[in-house]
Amino acid sequence: MISPENILRHELIGLEVTVAESTNKQIVGLHGKVVDESRQTLKIKSEKGEKTVVKDQCIFSFCLPTGICVRVEGKQLVSRPEDRVKKKLSKW
Repeated sequence: MISPENILRHELIGLEVTVAESTNKQIVGLHGKVVDESRQTLKIKSEKGEKTVVKDQCIFSFCLPTGICVRVEGKQLVSRPEDRVKKKLSKW
């Protein structure tokens, strides 16, 4: 089960996400559902359409199915999704 402690080791597709901070001020506040993920980007589907966001330029707030929201620095997400689940992660 996905939790704040293990979010980096889980699939992000399907989670609700908000861009909390970014070097690109135009996407701050972007809210929607993660529909695709690559090594460097997340594709977020919002009411205005789909937007591709660079991971290492943002801090994301993911809402888990339990209702808890977790802030994650995008730099911690940079890798292929299938490799990220195998990585040893320092405590964040």
